Amino acid sequence: MRVSGTSKSSPVPTTRQKPLKVPPDERRIEPRFTTQFRSTFSGLHQEGQGRALDLSQGGCRIESEMCVAEGQTFECRLHVPGLDWPLRIDQAVVRWVQGMTFGIAFVQLRPEERSKLRIVIKDLQQDE
Repeated sequence: MRVSGTSKSSPVPTTRQKPLKVPPDERRIEPRFTTQFRSTFSGLHQEGQGRALDLSQGGCRIESEMCVAEGQTFECRLHVPGLDWPLRIDQAVVRWVQGMTFGIAFVQLRPEERSKLRIVIKDLQQDE
């Protein structure tokens, strides 16, 4: 399966950008891929939306107007062009916050969602 919207000639607004500055205590061990996928998330008494600015097997960086705090958990959905349904992360935890940007770690994904994530990552890797 090919994820549309990730090629350089695509008119879909998922263009690659230079990554925003990430915190100096970067602990990521998996490669990350710059993207702009729409994201939605909901927690105990809060819902929001934003853009996933980069993605890896273990998490992503999100830009949003929603205020979050380190340690907060929520469900996240990444709306990846080319997928019939959003990629669903059952539980994500906020690892860092910097202004309107925050990093989340994927804590709980169903096996079928993990498989979809691998395909999305593979397609992003091929486009680099």
